[in-house]
Amino acid sequence: MSTQVLTITLLMCSNVFMTFAWYGHLKHLSAKPWLIAVLASWSIAFFEYLLQVPANRAGHTVMNLGQLKILQEVIALSVFVPFALLYMKEKLTLDYLWASCCLAGAAYFIFRK
Repeated sequence: MSTQVLTITLLMCSNVFMTFAWYGHLKHLSAKPWLIAVLASWSIAFFEYLLQVPANRAGHTVMNLGQLKILQEVIALSVFVPFALLYMKEKLTLDYLWASCCLAGAAYFIFRK
């Protein structure tokens, strides 16, 4: 497996954990004290970091820091949108399209030769 594919795969998996850690408590723990939500989120985030740190280490061998960051943001949005729509039952708006266009532009500029 190439380093780029490994990095993307690890970052995608990491972002699933990250998204649930950051936003999952809003659905199931909103009636609980915030400290419970923090502890639950940290527990989930532990697994995010087990994937994210190796992803960034591998990715930094073939990409510069800016490219790695923009890649992370593109992946984060590609994981967040299905989460928001399917899990949290949010409404799809054009704002997601515009945000995606902005990230596509950022990716173009950071990865162009």
